[in-house]
Amino acid sequence: MSSNEQLAVNTIKALAMDAVQKANSGHPGMPMGMADIAVTLWSRFIRIDPDRPDWPDRDRFVLSNGHGSMLLYSLLHLSGFDLRLDDLKNFRQWGSHTAGHPEIDHKLGIEMTTGPLGQGFATGVGMAIAEKHLQSRLGSDLVDHRTYGFVSDGDLMEGISSEAASMAGHFGLGKLIYLYDDNRISIDGSTDITFSENVPARFDAVGWHTESVDGHDREAIAEVLETAIAESDRPSLIVCRTHIAHGAPNLQDTAASHGQPLGEEEIKLTKEAMGIPIDPSFWVDEAVYEFFADAMGRGRNASSRWQDRFDGANEDQKNLWQALHSPDEVTLQGPGFATGDKLASRASSGKLFEEMAEKAPGFIGGSADLAGSTKTAIDGSRLFSKEDPAARDIPFGVREHGMGAVVNGMAIHGGLKPYGATFFVFSDYMRPAVRLSALMEIPSIWVWTHDSIFLGEDGPTHQPIEHLASLRAIPNLWVVRPADANETVAAWEIALNRPDGPVALVLTRQGLSTLEPVSGGLARGGYVVRDGSDVTLIGTGSEVGLCLEAADLLAAQEIEAKVVSLPCMEIFRQQPPEYQAEVLGSAPRVSVEAGSTLGWAAVVGDDGLSIGIDHFGASAPDTVLAEQFGFTAESVSTRVLEHLRG
Repeated sequence: MSSNEQLAVNTIKALAMDAVQKANSGHPGMPMGMADIAVTLWSRFIRIDPDRPDWPDRDRFVLSNGHGSMLLYSLLHLSGFDLRLDDLKNFRQWGSHTAGHPEIDHKLGIEMTTGPLGQGFATGVGMAIAEKHLQSRLGSDLVDHRTYGFVSDGDLMEGISSEAASMAGHFGLGKLIYLYDDNRISIDGSTDITFSENVPARFDAVGWHTESVDGHDREAIAEVLETAIAESDRPSLIVCRTHIAHGAPNLQDTAASHGQPLGEEEIKLTKEAMGIPIDPSFWVDEAVYEFFADAMGRGRNASSRWQDRFDGANEDQKNLWQALHSPDEVTLQGPGFATGDKLASRASSGKLFEEMAEKAPGFIGGSADLAGSTKTAIDGSRLFSKEDPAARDIPFGVREHGMGAVVNGMAIHGGLKPYGATFFVFSDYMRPAVRLSALMEIPSIWVWTHDSIFLGEDGPTHQPIEHLASLRAIPNLWVVRPADANETVAAWEIALNRPDGPVALVLTRQGLSTLEPVSGGLARGGYVVRDGSDVTLIGTGSEVGLCLEAADLLAAQEIEAKVVSLPCMEIFRQQPPEYQAEVLGSAPRVSVEAGSTLGWAAVVGDDGLSIGIDHFGASAPDTVLAEQFGFTAESVSTRVLEHLRG
């Protein structure tokens, strides 16, 4: 154990104390408590390259307990990543790279956005799945890295960690290693008041390798990390008994040190005890930079050796690598859908999977135990497993929350175009991961079927009402509800080709008549299906066909109705104002959608009419529900006439 190693630990503690004190906001206790663990991992094991921070075969590091962000920022700064000391001094300030919780930026060495507890834990599982899958296809000379993570009591209390841990154990993710900050303190006090389970036993039960160690004994930490690295098919959880705010004479082991500055006097006493200068704040000895520079040599060398192997790879490997990491834009032909044919959009979606798998080699995913219902299978004869990691159909099991984060992890990792599927109503279970996919601007694909009351007899527990409005409220999430088979083809093209954010495909259980195709219509978010000048009927999904039927009835009343399909509001709003005005027209507007009317006022205007359903559904056949809830052509046309006549 070198004196510089101890100095590195003390420096990280001091930087955390100083940054939180200067910002008058933040969490100093965790960085101080995990500093010994962090320095051991960073200086002896992890393979990263500050000169090439997005090197594809780097080890991934996830700070799931993201409230301790100053730990990560200090490590990255000291290791030579593009985080300056001024960035640390501007912790939690406007325009700084050092936000209150880490925000994804691979150029800075930040692998993902963390903070919502449990998300980092589960997303790291997705990264490990991506590594295992890609290694099986590209070979260990091009893909051979580990995913490390720091996790907290809060991460393990959140239910998502149980879902993800179960998956990781089942799939034998031996290159996944988490270090658990067992400091026994939460915001409200000792964890004894809420958390008394045997954590190692829990992880043993789902197929993990577990170790327990003194989280301040760096030699012991290194020893158990060596043991974890030697595991081939079991993920590892290292339970590190730590002391929050380690070294603070009055606030160590207190909840008060979790989420507020320690105070000038306590910082002074702590620095004195560590032998760190009290002034100036943010002091770093040059020897600490040298210590981390030496440690980073391991990653720099590994990066250089990887590049040599890549340059010497065979043609098949290079071609597949190119197809996975720099894919061409995907154009889908589909099997050919005849106008008038009736097909559920989940079914027309399912007919595209073989073509998508061929044209997008990184296409991979699965459903929450609903592949037969969501029609989401690439090759039904093979499932991703410990024995067959090259397979592209992932059986997520009934784990929607975990599935969402795992999909995000695969998308963040790179080289893959992942999706996760379930019934639309269960998007509620996935919402935190869906929100993070939008916040991180990653290309996760969400496939949600059984999209309205028209799934029928399963009743209101399974019938989405508020879900479209709720998900449309998430910034940067494109919600696409196609009206027929041709729109479904176009929707998948958008999902496969969007590089900077997630796309949600919302698909029907019931059959939809295939409309005359309109070239490029869905690509602009909305377009005119039928022209007219007296009123504009605006529908999405299954209600576009309903609007066309209502327009026929209105024509008999000498009312010429324009019908607009608006499958994606988010894309439509990005179109030039003149295009939006041309599509929607100047006549009175009526929206028709079998869901909450919330949000439609912005489309139809103050004088418009929104026909929807602002209450829960009922258990009955879909045709009965349509009659009872006013989603027939007769009912819609009657309401439109009443609205026009005032």
